[in-house]
Amino acid sequence: MRAASFLRMSAVAFAATLFAARAQAQYTLTIDQPLSLAWWQMNPHLSHLWATTCPSEPSWRPGEGRSISWAQQFLSMRSKTGYANVKDTVIPLYPRRRARPLCDPAVSGSVTTSDTTEWSGLKGTISVQVEKLTTGVDMRDRYARESILNTKAYPNVKFNIDSMSHLTKARGDTMVGTVYGTLELHGVTTPASAPLKTWREPAGRRVTAKFMIPAGDLTDVYHMSKYSLGLGVGGVVWDEIWLGVDVILKPSST
Repeated sequence: MRAASFLRMSAVAFAATLFAARAQAQYTLTIDQPLSLAWWQMNPHLSHLWATTCPSEPSWRPGEGRSISWAQQFLSMRSKTGYANVKDTVIPLYPRRRARPLCDPAVSGSVTTSDTTEWSGLKGTISVQVEKLTTGVDMRDRYARESILNTKAYPNVKFNIDSMSHLTKARGDTMVGTVYGTLELHGVTTPASAPLKTWREPAGRRVTAKFMIPAGDLTDVYHMSKYSLGLGVGGVVWDEIWLGVDVILKPSST
């Protein structure tokens, strides 16, 4: 009897240990850089104020005032022409249709979760190299990097993920939710949240997310130069700036 009791207790202890080990298992997924991009878009965008880290992506278009290096894209891509105070409901203006390995390394990071079905316990960091963002206008990009974003002092924008709301099914295998954490921009860290969409593609798990920042926060919260931003903020021309990512996640370890 004592032997039988000991065996039963051992079996229970083993099962409890195995369950605890499974409960504590963490799955790590890493961003595939050639397949991933980041973007920003001003709203209203004035027909030229948007950018991407992956200008090789066929769905992207440079805005008005594009540099001569974008002349071919202007002729073949049916880019917008003329400047206009356009407040858009389509953000980003040129979303990509499918992920292709066309992007220079600009977006990096990884996430961990204890469950790749419900994505519970989600943690992670996504980092974007600000220097890699381009509007298609070389002079404007240099000015933004040197006088507004100060990329030498603040080379990256980071989103540190603390948690995520429960995912719900939208259509097919596409799921939506909200991710929470902190945004590091221009040396300032603030609480942030972003609507998220995720689905499976042949290359991996695709995730899109975007953050909205009131335009006035660029100076009032993130301490960017009022002089350099000019009338966009000072003249209350801009209402919002949107920052977003479109990334492919691949398992790296269990």
